[in-house]
Amino acid sequence: MVTANMHEAKTRLSELVKLVEERDEVVVLCRNGKPVAEIRKRREAPQSRRNLKPDPKLRPALAPGYDPDEPLSPDEWPEELK
Repeated sequence: MVTANMHEAKTRLSELVKLVEERDEVVVLCRNGKPVAEIRKRREAPQSRRNLKPDPKLRPALAPGYDPDEPLSPDEWPEELK
């Protein structure tokens, strides 16, 4: 595990990422001496997560007859934008 303060991480980001890629190191970023974030090698998502489909019940429901491409009429514009 490698620790780096924020200034050092900004200065040496490419080098730190190379450590993560090539040596599987975990880089801990610190602010005021306290760990706040980690940079670690990304693992491939399990097959089950790649095939997720959005739930059709979560699709936005538009009012009947509403056409999102139709321009607003002059009386529909907010006063501050007229």
